[in-house]
Amino acid sequence: MQHKEALWTRSFIFLLLANWFTFMSFQMLIPTLPPYMEEIGGTKTQIGLVTTLFSIGAVLSRPFIGHILLSEARKKLVIIGSITLMAITGLYAITSIIFVVLMFRFIHGLAWGWSTTTNGTAAVDLVPKTRIGEGMGYFGLSVTIGMIIAPSVGIFLFENYDFTVLISTSMLLGVVAIVLFSFTNFDTPKDVKKRQFDIKSFSFFGSLIEKRSWFPAMVSFINTFGYGSIVTFIVIFGIEQGIEHIYLFYLFNAIFATLVRPITGKLFDQKGPWHVILVCSLFAFAGMWAIALAENFIHITAGGILFGIGFGSMMPTFQAWVISKTTQERSGIANGMYYSSIDLGIGLSALILGIISSQFGVETANLFKISSICFLIVFALTLFDYQKNKHIPWNQSLDM
Repeated sequence: MQHKEALWTRSFIFLLLANWFTFMSFQMLIPTLPPYMEEIGGTKTQIGLVTTLFSIGAVLSRPFIGHILLSEARKKLVIIGSITLMAITGLYAITSIIFVVLMFRFIHGLAWGWSTTTNGTAAVDLVPKTRIGEGMGYFGLSVTIGMIIAPSVGIFLFENYDFTVLISTSMLLGVVAIVLFSFTNFDTPKDVKKRQFDIKSFSFFGSLIEKRSWFPAMVSFINTFGYGSIVTFIVIFGIEQGIEHIYLFYLFNAIFATLVRPITGKLFDQKGPWHVILVCSLFAFAGMWAIALAENFIHITAGGILFGIGFGSMMPTFQAWVISKTTQERSGIANGMYYSSIDLGIGLSALILGIISSQFGVETANLFKISSICFLIVFALTLFDYQKNKHIPWNQSLDM
């Protein structure tokens, strides 16, 4: 029996916790900034720009940090990103001018692109290649749980306290992340240590796209485009429909994403990404319709359960799929492309659906129905790739 390489090291555990607090700090703002913008007089299009400008900033910064990661140690880059995120978060509390908030959002996106790329690359360095699906699955779970729990905390604070309390709590979580990162021992690959930083060799598009991993990143973009409608409009939907306890969607989303993650991570390592995504895309589609048709918090809870099993499992699966198709030295660029696919998906979804809502008077519930089509496209594209590659043993793709 082959001995498994150690996964649950002290450094990996600290990194997971620190990354979780990073996403908790950030994701509290995702569902609360749109209604905050509405409170201070923002239009539907401007509400969409809150997410879109952020996404543009993140996408622009990732090629640069991806190039830097080819030659620089991980720890200092991770801590720089974490400190910057915490500092920028505090800026939202100093103004209610829409233009300034949008400017801060763009700058926040630049920092987010830096931080998520370095954190994800640091995780790849710590996870044994033979356990990449399981390891990155658990790392992705720290992302997913942060994305799911934090919005409910943010919504609760937004509805019951002053906006500055929300910002202060977000900053506090950011400080915890910085402390945990400081106590983490990072592992920089030998090939990276040998390289010298060379700005002349930088290519924006060369560092933006990892050709080996383009397909799973593209499908991930479509997946998160579908999710973008929830991120931007679920709180507004709850207000329109008079549904209380919208946070239950995020809570049960997190619980069921956590429960199924050990199963889906091991299935990925044994069979590849296709089986996980084919099943989970249908769960996400069903969850979307449960939300669109919701009339009370019980329906919202059902949507959270379905979406947690579906979307909550697909997120880390896509990241592991993207990473598994590239080399370790280019994992930083692949990670950057993966996170850019998420930000572009959510950002463009917010902008396009915001325009559709304001220009054509489409109800929020119908925006969810439109977005659900994305998960059927994810199913179709994944099935196509499976049919093309099912004759190749999955573990061959891990021989890098």
